[in-house]
Amino acid sequence: MSDVSIESPTAFGTAGAVQAGSRFVRACLRLPVDRTPVWFLRQAGRYMPEYMAVRKHHSLLEICRTPEIAAEVTITAAERLGVDAAIIFADLLLPFTPMGLDFEFLAGEGPVVHVPVRTADQVRALRTDRIDELGYVSRAIEKVAAHFSGPREDGDELGIIGFCGAPFTLASYMIEGGSSRTYVETKKLMYGDGVAWPMLMEKLVTVLAGFAQQQVNAGADVIQIFDSWAGALSVSDYRQYCLSATTELVQRVRAMGVPVIYFGVDTASLLPAMSETGADVIGLDWRVPLDAGWKSVGTGCAVQGNLDPITLFAPEQVLKARVEEVLAAAAGRPGHIFNLGHGIVPGTPVENVIQIVQWIKEYNTP
Repeated sequence: MSDVSIESPTAFGTAGAVQAGSRFVRACLRLPVDRTPVWFLRQAGRYMPEYMAVRKHHSLLEICRTPEIAAEVTITAAERLGVDAAIIFADLLLPFTPMGLDFEFLAGEGPVVHVPVRTADQVRALRTDRIDELGYVSRAIEKVAAHFSGPREDGDELGIIGFCGAPFTLASYMIEGGSSRTYVETKKLMYGDGVAWPMLMEKLVTVLAGFAQQQVNAGADVIQIFDSWAGALSVSDYRQYCLSATTELVQRVRAMGVPVIYFGVDTASLLPAMSETGADVIGLDWRVPLDAGWKSVGTGCAVQGNLDPITLFAPEQVLKARVEEVLAAAAGRPGHIFNLGHGIVPGTPVENVIQIVQWIKEYNTP
């Protein structure tokens, strides 16, 4: 674990939200809260009519790169759901463009990098000096932070979450050219090129840390680092090829004065190693019971999660039982943030998401 104390919010210096002690930030720091805070991965997305209305007129990248629209989408979702934190509407791959790597989203295929990065020369050509081109994300955060400044009706301030990808996950998109089931090309480079792989990790950490700093300066209270594809790695590979770079990124962000949430998918076997990054919060997916996952990361870490997002399609009695199962496993211990084990999927009934928030607000720890 990091040598930075998290016994008090002031351990992070003068970051505004940490000093203010919002419910969400206090939970990130394992401090007592009046109730479990809740927000959702992809809470502004294709299941929400308001978002789909915006998408009729703008592409995903247009929304991300237009601060007024990105802020509007972020704010609308947080207010409609009544959650305790708003995560800025952006995309993991946005840093690719200033690094000199073009990508686009194709219908039915997701993100596509047309010229994948697979040689040391290609890695060497990636830029790290154009991070300022990502300033549209920080401008969106400024608008969201201004909108939610001050306490809400319950007296608590809404948390603002900025985010970026983790080095391995962004490297895998660069190398594969998009999503993958096997990560063959990524692992070939990782295993076989002792020059290109560490150079790529170093460049990504540089860009991602700068990107995170912009978001913190703009008003983000917490940074979430998404390692969406880390679950494709064995424990040995994660430790040998990814842990060092990820730890550097986590620690550089924590030094900015904000807590860090580190989240991966299908990472039950990696949880002990992930906690070694020093992240304040480890996100858990639904494949591991929350109490078992918390035991794996250790009591010196907060946890976030971990309802299966498809449970949101279940009948009310099943959904409520699963929500209460997660809350009971947390047992009221300081340091639990309720969330899903991955993002809300298209077609999810909005009323079920709102209902979960209400149940959590009414829940009394046994």
